[in-house]
Amino acid sequence: MNQTNVLWIYIGLLLVGGLMGFIKAKSKVSLIMSSIFALLLALYNLGKIDVKYFPEILIGLLIVIFGIRLAKTKKFMPAGLMLILSVAVLIYRNVKF
Repeated sequence: MNQTNVLWIYIGLLLVGGLMGFIKAKSKVSLIMSSIFALLLALYNLGKIDVKYFPEILIGLLIVIFGIRLAKTKKFMPAGLMLILSVAVLIYRNVKF
């Protein structure tokens, strides 16, 4: 699987996570922020944003956000899962196999 496909899957998971946060907890912030990050990553994936390390920076920010949320709530779902997925995507994008 190439980096572009992995990023599309991650974008989809971000959107689903934001939607679930809105449905379950009525969190508009979750929906808005996941949509913004997903849109920015999608624009990068489509070649509309051409900034070196752009997805790595965004995913790094998400790792920090998910880490803070996990520390605050002490609940694995959803922040812990998204933290692990974000780290995995970041590693996949930067480690040559």
